[in-house]
Amino acid sequence: MELLGPLKFHPQYKEKIWGGDKIRTVLHHDFGSMSNCGELWAISGIKGSESEVAEGPLEGNTLNELLEVFMADLVGEKVYEEFENEFPLLIKFIDATEWLSIQVHPDDELAQERDLPRGKTEMWYVLQADEKAALINGFSKSISKEEYQQRLQEKTLQEVLNLVKVKQGDAFYIDAKKVHAIGPGILLTEIQQSADTTYRIYDWDRVDAQGNSRDLHVELALDSINFEAEKTNSISYKKPHNQSSTIVDQQYFSVQILEFDHAIAKDYQDLDSFVIYIVTQGSFILESEQGNMDLGIGDVVLLPAITKKVELHPLPASTLLEVYIK
Repeated sequence: MELLGPLKFHPQYKEKIWGGDKIRTVLHHDFGSMSNCGELWAISGIKGSESEVAEGPLEGNTLNELLEVFMADLVGEKVYEEFENEFPLLIKFIDATEWLSIQVHPDDELAQERDLPRGKTEMWYVLQADEKAALINGFSKSISKEEYQQRLQEKTLQEVLNLVKVKQGDAFYIDAKKVHAIGPGILLTEIQQSADTTYRIYDWDRVDAQGNSRDLHVELALDSINFEAEKTNSISYKKPHNQSSTIVDQQYFSVQILEFDHAIAKDYQDLDSFVIYIVTQGSFILESEQGNMDLGIGDVVLLPAITKKVELHPLPASTLLEVYIK
């Protein structure tokens, strides 16, 4: 198992009608001639969009192929027991120059009823936000299903949606069944269950170059929505210097933030899970038994569960998110 060390994967770029250029200009990923790059899928086990190892002795293997060979050594004993040969998380970067559709995702229970693999709970961490950038995070007041349907028909739904101004470093936990949308001028990383089921409720009457509007899923969404008012906006968290601090600690994933300007030794002996690093600022050198790896803003690396000790050397300072499953 000496082959199995920290893993970087080829990015997968997704053109979106609302996408922009920040994945290139801020995160330094060259997506070629694509005109509107809305998403970068950094780690994915979803069929048809499986991540492929970018370098090292396992170069060219997909994430799912690695799971079949290395099993619990890759993801951890308990994670493998639950998910087997399916990687449980999807890691993305999203760049919005226009509003994304107002949308919702089913939870696990409803997904099972509809023969979907699982629901979709996610979190957002804002990497960069233009002045006055905002997003939608649930309802501003509790409403009934009947009022919701009437407002959707009358196109007054925005009046009861919770509009939140955002800045760099804001984080949001988006439960399945919460109505939400990312607004223009926001670049963020999204950590989510490994599912790609989205029900679009409203798409701002937008059409593509051919005059076609995107499909909506109004009926499918109806039973997926939590109509209660959102009581919190961005997550309140601490960011102590040179020390990991919790942003989210939930059943689907735990996320820590680490801001550091001197060498950090990480020991994951007590953690039965893979760890994902998402670099949100600066750069550093990752040292492991397999060698050194240079990482900078926009890079994502997967530490297999058997990788228990690494060292991080900032150049000269960096911030990253640590993602794992307890």
